[in-house]
Amino acid sequence: MTEVTEETEETEAAGSLRRVRRVAGAAVVLALLFAGAATVASARGDGDGQHTAAPAVRVPASGSADAGFARDMAVHHQQAVEMSFIVRDRTDDEDVRRLAYDIANTQANQRGMLLGWLDLWELPKAAAGQEPMAWMAAGQHAGHDMAGMLGMDGGYEAHDGSLMPGMATRTELGQLRRASGRQAEVLYLQLMTDHHRGGVDMARGCADLCTVKAEKRLARGMVEGQRSELAAMAGMLAERDAAPRPGKAS
Repeated sequence: MTEVTEETEETEAAGSLRRVRRVAGAAVVLALLFAGAATVASARGDGDGQHTAAPAVRVPASGSADAGFARDMAVHHQQAVEMSFIVRDRTDDEDVRRLAYDIANTQANQRGMLLGWLDLWELPKAAAGQEPMAWMAAGQHAGHDMAGMLGMDGGYEAHDGSLMPGMATRTELGQLRRASGRQAEVLYLQLMTDHHRGGVDMARGCADLCTVKAEKRLARGMVEGQRSELAAMAGMLAERDAAPRPGKAS
């Protein structure tokens, strides 16, 4: 009888301990939830007035270099992603396919950041009546040396779907879609070389003209990353007895 009583007491004690642990665990979860809610409320500035509101984010003007670069580079990057997906299906060469995957992945992620900033700033992703690269032309008038990026006349003439320096035309994209094997590899590497040269010039423009620190850092990272890829693509073209196209891009 004593053994049964002791077993019963041990069982009840174990059950009580489990209940205590469940209650404690629930309390911790609730505490974390309340803490998270308080953090969000504080960041939004919609608390009870007893918390210090987070400092307001400075929003660039719609015509600023920050907004212009975000819009233009998002468009520029989208074509790089498109070309990379095209060549992936036009060749079995692992080196080219790996490069194409890296470029598509990197530029898709960067494009998401640029569009995310425009959403955060509550600015349109396309500015009506504003030509591509207008923010860089404005930099020339402000005393910045943009001549090498836009050309001596200070502008870029869009043609056949090529809206900005380095962008492939619709005709060239059609050629890439019809090519295969080595021909597709060489054309992709040449088109992407042109694309990167134009992209580097645009990123340098933002590094000089943009005012949002995070965007300037991203632009500098683009310059470094794409210059590295330019060197790699030059080597890959040489392996195929080819070379970058003369007089193209920036």
